Amino acid sequence: MNIESETRFSIPHSAFRNLLIATSNKGKVIEIAALLEGLNCHVIGLEDLDQIPPPVEETGTTFVANALIKADYYHAATALLTLADDSGLEVDALDGRPGVYSARYGGEGLSSADQIALLLDEMKDVPEEKRSARFVCSVALVGVVNGASVRQTFEGRCEGRIAFAQRGSGGFGYDPVFIDAETARTFAELSREEKSARSHRGKALRQTIKYIEMLLKRDRGAER
Repeated sequence: MNIESETRFSIPHSAFRNLLIATSNKGKVIEIAALLEGLNCHVIGLEDLDQIPPPVEETGTTFVANALIKADYYHAATALLTLADDSGLEVDALDGRPGVYSARYGGEGLSSADQIALLLDEMKDVPEEKRSARFVCSVALVGVVNGASVRQTFEGRCEGRIAFAQRGSGGFGYDPVFIDAETARTFAELSREEKSARSHRGKALRQTIKYIEMLLKRDRGAER
């Protein structure tokens, strides 16, 4: 990485009390910030930086590898405690595709609507009993707390199946065609609270929250 490790945003901070969510996906920022509400730290997104570093190439072959690539990169660029996630949809009938390429499924430049249309077309002849799929999310937390390096990962999964047509108007990405196994509704049909309780990202972030809370307790203990 050739980006200087200097802080590039204007809010007064310590490297711990501010938490950078390293994504340009506004839907993700809103969802993650809501899940992290109540923690004793200030959550910011890339859009809050005075100067946003250029995107890093996600060259990993797993969700956890890509999450770490992003968290390492943006922590080095900003010196902030950084949270990055990589998530995607694994469809059994498609041998696990789109997987880590979920955001780039079908090629660069396709909209979410285009990607959903492509997925449904590829699945058009797959019967109900073979439409199993899951959302997977890996979260990476990278930074320095009280002089100690932090580099941890967490994973969440949600099982379900692919619908034959879009349902619901909420969420983002593949949410309108992913039917949650427990509720029998698509993620786009769930409220934000329901989705957070069920989703792969919610599960991974709840593990992350527990870890951050432990760090906060340790931080407060060091201040006494």
